[in-house]
Order: sequence, then structure tokens, then C-alpha cells
Amino acid sequence: MSDLYIHAQKAKEASRILACTSADLKNTALENIAKALVDNRDEIIRANREDLDKAEVSGLAMPLLKRLKFDDTKIKDVTEGIRSLIKLDDPLGKVSLHTTLDDGLELYRVSCPIGVIGVIFESRPDALVQIASLCLKSGNSVFLKGGSEAMNTNAILAKIIYETGVESGLPEGWLHLITSRSDVTEMLGLNDYIDLIIPRGSNEFVQYIMKNTTIAVLGHADGVCHTYIAEDADIDMALKILIDCKTQYVAVCNTTETVLIDRKIKDKILPLLFEAYKERNVEMFGDDELCSEFGLSPVTEWHHEYLDYKVSLKIVDGIDEAISHINRYGSGHTDAIITTDDEKASKFTLSVDSGCCFVNCSTRFSDGFRFGFGAEVGVSTSKLHARGPVGLEGLVSYKYKLMGSGQIVGDYASGKSTFKHIHHKI
Repeated sequence: MSDLYIHAQKAKEASRILACTSADLKNTALENIAKALVDNRDEIIRANREDLDKAEVSGLAMPLLKRLKFDDTKIKDVTEGIRSLIKLDDPLGKVSLHTTLDDGLELYRVSCPIGVIGVIFESRPDALVQIASLCLKSGNSVFLKGGSEAMNTNAILAKIIYETGVESGLPEGWLHLITSRSDVTEMLGLNDYIDLIIPRGSNEFVQYIMKNTTIAVLGHADGVCHTYIAEDADIDMALKILIDCKTQYVAVCNTTETVLIDRKIKDKILPLLFEAYKERNVEMFGDDELCSEFGLSPVTEWHHEYLDYKVSLKIVDGIDEAISHINRYGSGHTDAIITTDDEKASKFTLSVDSGCCFVNCSTRFSDGFRFGFGAEVGVSTSKLHARGPVGLEGLVSYKYKLMGSGQIVGDYASGKSTFKHIHHKI
């Protein structure tokens, strides 16, 4: 019997205790975790420095180094995220349906935890804190597997979070950090103990996970996000948004990777956009028309996530072509339109098949914390169970409770009793 198998058994046992743990105890644990992260800042930053040094020697790309860095600013961000999570209502025990089947026979649909969740995520130590906090608040045990580049940072963060949680009254086994690929392979086979796998990464990686497990998978694929500038867009607004959605922070999945420009506004906005991107060292790639006219390097693949100071540009003939391009080459993550026309805005949000469809704002808003979810375990590009930024509501399921007073089905089958099916507003 492997160590991981034993940890999975303990996680399952812990999940059943967490399902009955009070909101006050969970919130107290979260507050204690936030304090512990601050109290142990020196140890955390020292571990992160080791990871950064190794990553720099190995030649890790600058955008990925930025993701890996976990400094005082990141500690401040994650503790603020934890405290915003504390303020949210407990997601468990919420009644979403109440039906009187008959006198003395009441049916309720009530939210409950999923159980044990395994999350595989990239080299972002802040993601570990967010995921662990969300799982705690939603009453789930969690297995965490971060990128190998963040091995030391993840180890100290997981140790602080787990031990502080247990000291605060959470059950032993509620969190476990796995570190090797072999552990991931074994985890994918633990369908008796793990209820959901959430992989964060490329579409190919998510597909690999789905093909190699019978456990339910909530896919967080790549973020090939688009911003479409309609012919009637306000130029100043469009430029402001295009700068933010591309350069505010390039190494994240909600950054715009492709800008679609309506032909009718091309001559007005392109000179200004070129200047703005050149000032910020953004490398631009174009379609055939833009390459021919302005000498841009050609786009080699429209479904491409740069995560860098790079962007694809394309001229389109109207909103229909923009929507068609997004639905063909996008990843279903986040796409935006800049327009002053309400009908265009409505058509875009109805027709674009993405988890998040924005009007006149940056794709960078696609984030659980910014949505008021406290944090997120990822952005789901699938359509079942949860879609878009997955916060607390995406980490709960539901069960039906039927409260009777001696009723039997035989009486209803014989006609002695009849159903009333009175639906109550919630």
C-alpha cells in the first residue's frame, strides 16, 4: 500500500468531517492561516528565492519568472484574498429548491461539498494559497500538485497552511502536497477516494488528464483571449483597454492574445495602437494584410497563448467575422468587444461561445477575486458543473433531502394518496 494511497484514505475521512464543520471554525482557520503566512514571511521568501535562483540558472522565461516570484506583495495579495473569502457566506447547506410533495412530505435540494479534490496547477505559488483556501471554505479535502519550479515555495506554503489548519481544529489529512509525476499518475487512478480533478494548463495537458482517469475532470485549458474593436468603438476607450488587457500582466491566462480590428476603424486606430504597443515593447504579429502593409511578422498559429509581450493582430470585416474567428480559434476562456452599439454588444455576448464575454472592459477582469468570489481554483473552459472563474460555488455539489412522516410509495401507486407538488420560492 503506497503512501499516496494512505493519504487518499485519510483525505476521504477528513472530507466527511469537513462536510460537518461549522462556518465559524473554517473562518477561524482561514484567519489563522492568513496570520501564519505573514508571520512566516522570511521563511517563505527565502524558499522562493531558492526556486527563483534555480529557475534563472535554467533559463526560465521572464514571464514565467514573474509568475514564480512570491514576495511581500504576493503575500499581501493572498492574505487579502483569504480575508475576502472569510467575509463570504458559507456555501454549504444552502437550499436551492423546496417542494411539498404531499402533506408532511417535504423535498429540499441542499448544497454540499464535492469531497476530495485534486488540483494540478502551474508554477504560481499564489495559486496554491488560493486553491487551499477555497477548498477549506467549501468543505473539501485537497491534493495539490504545483509546478516543479516552485517546489520549495510550495512545500513551505503547504506546510504552514496544513499545520495551521489542523491546529485550528480541522481534521488531519485535509490537505496533501504531491511533488512527483509518478504521484500524479497514481492519483489519477484513485477514483475510490478522489472525487474531482482540476488540471490547470494547456489544452493538451487537460486532454491528457481526461484520457488517463475515470475521475471527473473540471478542465482549465489555455487562455487564448480576444478583444474585438468594432467600427463604432470609442478610440480612447479602446486604446486604454488594449494596453491594459495586453500589458498589465502578461503571464496570465486572461491576457488578450489576439486583437481583432474592424476594417472600418483600421486607419483611425492602428497608428495609435502601433505606437502604444511599441512604447511598451510588445511584439506584434499580423495577418497577411497587416504583414504586407506594415511589415509585421506573420502569425503562425491563431490558437496560441503567448503569455508574453506578444500579440496577434487581425483585420475583420464586421462583427460576424470577428465572432466566427473567436469561436474557431479561441479557447472558450474570455473574449471582449469594444463598441458603443448596444445591439452589437448583445449579439457578441450571445454568440461568442466562451465562459466570459465582456463589453467595453479588459479581459484581465476575468478573475475569481475581481468577480467577488474571494479567489478561484482556475477558470473552467468546460460547460458542465462550473464555467468561467471557479470560486466557492464551483466547488460544491448538492444533495436532495426528503423529510417525511411515514409515507410509502405503495399508497401513491394505488391511488390512495396523490402528489401535490407545491413549489416554494427560495
